[in-house]
Amino acid sequence: MFIKKQIIMTIIELQGSGGWVSAELTDEEVSKSKLVPNIDKHFLASLEKLDLGKMLKHFCKTCDSEFDGPTKIQIEEKPNEPVANGLILIERGQYTCHKCNSIIGEYRVFSQSS
Repeated sequence: MFIKKQIIMTIIELQGSGGWVSAELTDEEVSKSKLVPNIDKHFLASLEKLDLGKMLKHFCKTCDSEFDGPTKIQIEEKPNEPVANGLILIERGQYTCHKCNSIIGEYRVFSQSS
């Protein structure tokens, strides 16, 4: 018999330099999205690349527009380069607005080297 573990998701507004994204996050992602533990503000850049399926809506400061659903994702580069001792930058990209293509926020994906 298998016991299925239920994952509880929390809807959080994640701030970016050019707007925000409202997304369903796990408890672990909620914790990672806070830069300062005792301040109730969450940030896109604190998380690695966010799954588009988790994005519920987003807002762009440039065109002052709110949209249902995910942002667009623009992959800037996939350098696979060491950036710190044992840490490799796999991908760098941006969450962009559907209407004006402005950057709402950025992400980085890292890997631990063996």
